[in-house]
Amino acid sequence: MGKIAIFTDDPGWHGKQLQQAFAERGFDSEFVSLTECRLRIAPDQLPVLIPQFENALPDAVFVRGVPGGSLEEVVLYLDILHALKVLAIPVYNNGHAIERSVDKGMTSFLLHHAGLPTPLTWVLRDRAAALALAEQELSNGHLLISKPLFGSQGEGIRRLEKMTDLFWLTASRGVYYLQRFVECAGEGFSDHRVFVINGRAVAAMQRRGKFWLNNVARGASCAPVILNADLAELAVKAAEALAMDYAGVDIIEDRAGQYTIIEVNSIPAWKGLQSVCEVDIAALLADDLLGRCLA
Repeated sequence: MGKIAIFTDDPGWHGKQLQQAFAERGFDSEFVSLTECRLRIAPDQLPVLIPQFENALPDAVFVRGVPGGSLEEVVLYLDILHALKVLAIPVYNNGHAIERSVDKGMTSFLLHHAGLPTPLTWVLRDRAAALALAEQELSNGHLLISKPLFGSQGEGIRRLEKMTDLFWLTASRGVYYLQRFVECAGEGFSDHRVFVINGRAVAAMQRRGKFWLNNVARGASCAPVILNADLAELAVKAAEALAMDYAGVDIIEDRAGQYTIIEVNSIPAWKGLQSVCEVDIAALLADDLLGRCLA
C-alpha cells in the first residue's frame, strides 16, 4: 500500500474526506504538520525528515495547510516543499504555486500579466503615498479594499468608504495592499467560487455575504450555480497563470455584467461548495494526484 503525507495543522472535515478518498484507492495517508518537519544535511541520510515517514519518504504530498509564522519559519516550510519536489516526490500544490498565491501582490501581478481581469491594485511601503492614492480614489467616487499581503478567510480586510476611514489605514508588516472595490451585479453582495483541478473547472457556487465580504468563514451562504463557459474559462486561466494543480478561484460579476477575478487560492476549502454540488471533490483531487503523479 502506498503512503501519502497530508500536510495540515487541522485535519478536520477536509482531512477526513481526503483520507477516505485515498484509502478507497489503495493509499494510506498520514496527517503531518510542516512545523514538525526538518531538513537534515548528512551523508547517507534522508535530507527531509517527516514524522511518520522517518524510514522512507511518502509517495506523494498533499498540501492542505501551510502555517503562518515569522519570515524565517515560512521560508523553512516552503523549503521543505521545494526540497521534496527536487527529490522527485510529487507535491500537490507545490511550493512555487503556494508562494504565488499566498502573496496577494504577486497574485495580482501574475493575473494582470496574463491579461486576465482583476481589480486595480497598488502594493507599496510608503504611507504618505498610500494615503494619497486612497484619497484620490475616494475623491473620484471609488471605494477601496485594504488587505494584508498574506492572509485568508477575510482576516484583516477593511473597506475604505470615506475620508475619515483613512485614519485607520494601517500597513501589514510595513506593506500597503490597496485594491479598488468592485460593486457586484444584482442586489446585496455575492461572488462565485470556481474549483479548478488540472486545468478543468469541476464545480462552482455562488457565495452571498451578509455584508460586502463573501467568505463562507464569515457567514456567507452557498448556492449552486450553473458553470457557464465564460466563468469556467476564466477560472482555468487564473489557475494556469499561477501554475496550480488545483485552485479555488473567486470571481465577481460587476454591475456592467463583466467578470473580475478577486482571489486565487492554492489551499482552498471546499466544504461549502461540496454542500451544493453533486461531484465528489475529494475523490476528484485524489484521482488527479494519483493518476497524474503516481500512475
